[in-house]
Amino acid sequence: MTGATGYVGGRLVPLLLDRGHEVRTTTSDPSKEGPWWSDRDETVEMDILDADQVAAACEGVDAVYYLIHGMKGEDFVETDRQGATNMAEAVRAHGVGRVVYLSGLVPPVDHDELSRHIASRLEVEEILSSTPAVTITLRAAVLMGSGSTSFEVIRQVSERLPLQTVPDWMRSQVQPIAIVDVLEALYGALSVPGPSRHYDVGGPDRMPYPELLETYADLADLTRPQVTIPLLPTQLVGTLVGSLTDVPAQTVESLIESLHHDMVCGEDDFTRDLLPEGYELLGVEESIRRSLAPRTAEPAQADPMGPLPHDPAWTDGGDARPAVAKAVDAAKSILPGQDD
Repeated sequence: MTGATGYVGGRLVPLLLDRGHEVRTTTSDPSKEGPWWSDRDETVEMDILDADQVAAACEGVDAVYYLIHGMKGEDFVETDRQGATNMAEAVRAHGVGRVVYLSGLVPPVDHDELSRHIASRLEVEEILSSTPAVTITLRAAVLMGSGSTSFEVIRQVSERLPLQTVPDWMRSQVQPIAIVDVLEALYGALSVPGPSRHYDVGGPDRMPYPELLETYADLADLTRPQVTIPLLPTQLVGTLVGSLTDVPAQTVESLIESLHHDMVCGEDDFTRDLLPEGYELLGVEESIRRSLAPRTAEPAQADPMGPLPHDPAWTDGGDARPAVAKAVDAAKSILPGQDD
């Protein structure tokens, strides 16, 4: 399990353990305190850019979950490429039988119209799928749940701004999916027969992104009128949202860029192939309600839709600085030299 302490991995590991699997997780910092379930798994040191460490981590395993997405730094495309190449070589060397990769939805447009982070994820998928292992890729768009980057952007923008200012180009359709449904699909990907393929994964509801913002505001009991603003450049919107939220800025900018296209599923085969018979997906409204649940003292009993101890400090609503202070920071970020 790579990315075991990330948002998805940190919820998937205990699910696998509870269902009787032996799990080996990786960490790039062995001195860091492990998550609440770390006494139940085997942890090894691994930097995805160190080919020898990647090879050692894959020795003797039946399957690899690849939950690494590098959206930090200008060279994230090369970093993603090198990490995936190291993993593919390790899978070949040790005869790993299966790779499960969580990626992003790929809109049906020419490759040169894709955002950099979607194009990079697609390249990673191609590299991992080039091995003899059965490689199952799940492509998801907006993950719903406390701690999810997409959900935290929605929550923090809605809670911190009295108006929802929406660029006129941000009318694309999105198909959110609850994290509990993604976890179930990831589990199903361990045993689905080959050959290698990708699955689009999304919940039962499709809507324009502004409607998703409205739905959140209504369920969070917020009054947030929407105002459409024309001619706002994508980079400016990404910078502003990144400054107004506690989510890592470059991650926000990459997500905003992807909203130029509809992010909806092209097929729903995953409901047949990866989910238990009779399984019901959560709708958007129920996903939001469960995501807003208060923190539970005992993480083993907590709803994975809600906050968990290993989530980053910027989740669960972020820090408590006033929105005005964040707006000042946003202004500084787009007006160089304005320090006072």
